[in-house]
Amino acid sequence: MISGFRCLCAFIFVISACSIASFLYSCQCTSPCHDPGREWGQSLTPNQTIDLLSFPEAWNNLNFPQVPPPWRMKIAVFVKKWPHRSQAGGLERHALTLHLELAKRGHEIHIFTTSPINASSFPKYPFPNLHFHLSKPTAAGYLDQSTVWDQFQAQNSSGSPRRPFDVVHTESVGLMHTRSRKLTNLAVSWHGIAYETIHSDIIQELLRSPEEPQAYSLTERAVKVVEEVKFFRSYAHHVATSDHVGDVLKRVYMIPEERVHVILNGVDEEIFRSDFKAGKNFRRNFGIPKSKTLVLGIAGRLVKDKGHPLMFEALKQMIRENAKFRETAIVLVAGDGPWGSRYRGLGSNNVLVLGPLEQAQLARFYNAIDIFINPTLRAQGLDHTLLEAMLCGKPVLATRLASITGSVIVNGNVGYTFPPTLELLKRALYRVWSDGRGVLEKKGEVARQRGLQFFSATKMAAAYERLFLCISSMSGGDTENQCQFEDSSR
Repeated sequence: MISGFRCLCAFIFVISACSIASFLYSCQCTSPCHDPGREWGQSLTPNQTIDLLSFPEAWNNLNFPQVPPPWRMKIAVFVKKWPHRSQAGGLERHALTLHLELAKRGHEIHIFTTSPINASSFPKYPFPNLHFHLSKPTAAGYLDQSTVWDQFQAQNSSGSPRRPFDVVHTESVGLMHTRSRKLTNLAVSWHGIAYETIHSDIIQELLRSPEEPQAYSLTERAVKVVEEVKFFRSYAHHVATSDHVGDVLKRVYMIPEERVHVILNGVDEEIFRSDFKAGKNFRRNFGIPKSKTLVLGIAGRLVKDKGHPLMFEALKQMIRENAKFRETAIVLVAGDGPWGSRYRGLGSNNVLVLGPLEQAQLARFYNAIDIFINPTLRAQGLDHTLLEAMLCGKPVLATRLASITGSVIVNGNVGYTFPPTLELLKRALYRVWSDGRGVLEKKGEVARQRGLQFFSATKMAAAYERLFLCISSMSGGDTENQCQFEDSSR
């Protein structure tokens, strides 16, 4: 018993030390911690046959042909909550974007999710092959595992007119490991793991003011990592939404490499696209004067762990101490949360709080700004707002976290990063202001090209479709092996 406890403590110490070392290293970097001479997919050669299950890089590197799939799959999807208008987090938006794309591709999609309070408000879609199976959530808001499992089993029947599911997909722990261990044709997409959260806890502890009580979450989080290491192995296949998480799943969580696949998040390129006229109209509609030569944008939940206390203090100091910045810069804030009212307190001449925006409005918002800022302190998943801004042709400024520098802002051509301290954030903002609109427009075009190459919904859905085809073909039968791929486009 004592020996086991000591092993646990030793593991916790190593995990925490690694996180601290990673954080300190990231704070030393003056540019994104990524080799700018190495581009994704450079290791691939023309007409090279690839074993997809052992492919070490993001599948977004691969150019899967946009042709009808060899067969139409029946896919089960477990997601805690289905998005409703602007009230959606990254996980829900991922579920929506991905599975609508797969439905467009002709696959039979069955979504197992919780029912909203007002059932009549549940969205409707023009796809007869998209089916929803709603159930009452638990008191904590999660899927009732017994209920959804019964629903799944009824749809998984092999009796006419139904057929078994080819693939099962769960967004994080939509389907708990106690059920998933029974399914060999299952893939789980992780939108945040406990190991990443340790980094966030360290940052927030370092930023804590003396008046705030000390948090004791680090030890608890390390124990959570141990728990995840134990139960993650119950899932057959793992999809990491960033390169960093893929590496952590292999090295820290000790999941065999052939069961870990990196597919970066994607956003709808039909909605999020460069539109100069839409941006100009947006600025005019909200009365942004032409004297404002730098328009900064922030979007998302305006809460503490998204970095808004830090962002608020940086802006407050810059507005107070620099008259020229005060005269020429304005910040547009899209989203809701407790920090919205504090941003309003900085004055409408410098900060305009717009509230939550629908996707179409959000696209116009991105087109109206010169640069998008994401000051998040959460080192989890891959934030959709960065990708949306890039597809709209905007450079990005974001916290120097491993998932961001490893997958999104891989060099200074697409934007800027900052270690999460007040002085270094102010320095980055002044750098953006000094570079000016001309430099930002050039970076924005590079960001747009990168976004289209790696972060479109089409690209993401093609990668997931091929993974699901691969998993489905592994079950045997007469289907062709879809786990081998030859990228003839190179």
